[in-house]
Amino acid sequence: MGDRYVAYVGTYTHQNSLGIHIYDLDVEHGKIKERKMVPIRNSSDLIISHSRKFLYSIADEGVAAFHILEDGDLKLINKEWIGGMRGCYLELDDDDRYLFVAGYHDARVSMMRLNPDGSIAGIADGVFHKGMGRRAADRNSRPHVLCVKMTPDQRYLCAVDGGLDHVKLYKLDYEAGQLINHDILRCPLDSAPCAIRFSNNGRFAYVLCELSNAINVYEYHVIGQDNPEFELIQTISTKDPTDNEIGSPITMEFSADGNYLFCTDAGINAALIFEVDQETGKLTLVCNNRIGGEFPKAIAVFPDGRHFMCLNHDDNTIGIFSVNYEGKYFLMHGKPIPVETPNCVYLHKIH
Repeated sequence: MGDRYVAYVGTYTHQNSLGIHIYDLDVEHGKIKERKMVPIRNSSDLIISHSRKFLYSIADEGVAAFHILEDGDLKLINKEWIGGMRGCYLELDDDDRYLFVAGYHDARVSMMRLNPDGSIAGIADGVFHKGMGRRAADRNSRPHVLCVKMTPDQRYLCAVDGGLDHVKLYKLDYEAGQLINHDILRCPLDSAPCAIRFSNNGRFAYVLCELSNAINVYEYHVIGQDNPEFELIQTISTKDPTDNEIGSPITMEFSADGNYLFCTDAGINAALIFEVDQETGKLTLVCNNRIGGEFPKAIAVFPDGRHFMCLNHDDNTIGIFSVNYEGKYFLMHGKPIPVETPNCVYLHKIH
């Protein structure tokens, strides 16, 4: 018997959706089947610990910790307030010592202590972003933290601020539990960066920009003892030059082998697949197709890379697609699966 996987899908909770939906994943055939739903209020993002023992989710109360049972079921451990408004993105350091929370509404980055038993110990530190973007009268030019991500060396936390067109770098003091303002990666004005990902080998960073409809590719390394450097090596458009509609790319994820980068565009309801050159880090577009759903808010690539799912927030569906890399296309695989207001998804191996 091969590896078994489950998919955890976080949703906004109203009407028929009351929390995190657990699906059994059929990797070979590209199918999912709902098993149960675990109650939690407005799970806008979730993440699994590197130990694979615990799941953390954003909730109205702040953040919640769950123990992952042997069959993939979830058992609530505790909940803790994050010191600000409800967050939108979660990150962990490699040793599962701290949980980091990005705050869109209040532009706060929260650092939460974790206990060895997986429970959340409380707030270690928190930083509010301040300032204005280029257009002071525009609400979107105010600070909004959309994503937080550890650098591969585990020394810095990147906080993507779409209102300020910045990726702020915080140095981590693990012993004191502090975020130390260290540097800024300045993105093009009015580009609205919304997500950052690092390549599997840790050499390259990819910043997705919502307003400029582009992915900026950087070579990442640390000079000396304390000088992280992002060197821009490519800017590639996420927009089809033949398409006159306004794009709005919002999320991206790598395939498990790191050879492909998948991206969703909520403006034109499309998904894009880029091939990653492992030596140079640069991207080449494989395909850019509509996905038949409304507002693809999250994406997950199946472990074998042959299928992926889009969570369509506005039409309450999950679409699954099969990929033909040689033919440079993907096709919908079966009927869309109904689930109300899906926000996030995480795939987890249970065997």
